Amino acid sequence: MKVNKRGIVAAGAIAIVSTLTLAGCSTGTSSDDTSGSDDSGKLVVWVDAERVDALQGAADAYQEKTGVKVELTGKSVDDMKDDFIQQVPTGKGPDIVMGAHDWLGELSTNGVVAPIELGDSSEDYLPVALQAATYDGTVYMLPYAVENIAVLRNADLVPAAATSFDDMLSKGTFVVEQGTEGNPYHLYPFQTAFGAPVFGTDDTGSYDSTDLQLGSEGGFAFADWLGAQGAAGVLNTDIDGEIAKQQFLDGTAAFWLTGPWNVGAATDAGINVAIDPIPSPTGETASPFAGVKGFFVSSESKNKVAANDFLVNYIGTEDVQLDLFKAGNILPALTAAADTAAADPIIAGFQAVGADAVPMPAIPAMGAVWEFWGVAEAAIINGEDPAATWQKLVDDVTAAIK
Repeated sequence: MKVNKRGIVAAGAIAIVSTLTLAGCSTGTSSDDTSGSDDSGKLVVWVDAERVDALQGAADAYQEKTGVKVELTGKSVDDMKDDFIQQVPTGKGPDIVMGAHDWLGELSTNGVVAPIELGDSSEDYLPVALQAATYDGTVYMLPYAVENIAVLRNADLVPAAATSFDDMLSKGTFVVEQGTEGNPYHLYPFQTAFGAPVFGTDDTGSYDSTDLQLGSEGGFAFADWLGAQGAAGVLNTDIDGEIAKQQFLDGTAAFWLTGPWNVGAATDAGINVAIDPIPSPTGETASPFAGVKGFFVSSESKNKVAANDFLVNYIGTEDVQLDLFKAGNILPALTAAADTAAADPIIAGFQAVGADAVPMPAIPAMGAVWEFWGVAEAAIINGEDPAATWQKLVDDVTAAIK
């Protein structure tokens, strides 16, 4: 595999440091009782079990170059975050863990992650990936993948992309999952088109929990629009994820707002899928949330120098990011790798929409938003007064954050 040029110099330093400051690193036992041991010259990395093979080449190359063994431990995604938070304060757990950027608020609050020094390589990543990896102005994650929703269009039913939300409705049936409790994640692009993000940002570009934008003029305009779409039957809380999928697969719907995780089902059904920008109801950009995946370094790792080097100069290479792409078919976070992957028009479509995406807020206050947001939107879609319902949402979230 190709190694970043920065890693060539770092390798010699790591080989020396590994016998000094890297002592006491992880053993990688089956009980996950790892970071507190005295086995020098080893990094233990918890990863999604489906991505162990994609990372083995990087692990082997790092050991060959530096003498530091990288032990990959496959874990269930469902357990990884909680296990990491519980074990790090005890001096156990891994040196590095794979996870999602929206873990950052909880990880940072619990003091279990260490900053990552990207150096000049920070310029090599998609802007939204770097933004998502940053919390309170500090980078804590090495990003490897970016995921966002877009419009899947049945190109046999509708040959050309819609130019606006109304144009889309004139061309064919549109479907998006909602459910009885709503689904604000999927409706967020339309909300941003009204100029109503959840939170404003501070001078560093980080989300500011004291600047709740839901209650802006744009928020109430979006609520009115939601009510109108519900009344017209365009948005329907009876449509859950499975129903939305089936309507697209059987040709009832020509447009489906969803993510890359559903593309396979559509292509397997023989649908000629095109990936389109999310049509705006206002003329302003409809920006979806971006979810970014990456790697975090344990705050209690005794191998932080090696961990940082392995992530930046090995995981942060085009070859490895493309290996991870092949394992999950999610757009790489490294720009060069993303551009290579975008030779596939499906990936290129999601990349184009993702250029306008914004990171899902990782701050703890976002939990208060999720608690009330979907229920309020569902109520509006089902005929409740938009202004009063949206105002209650704003009041409930404000109270919960305080």
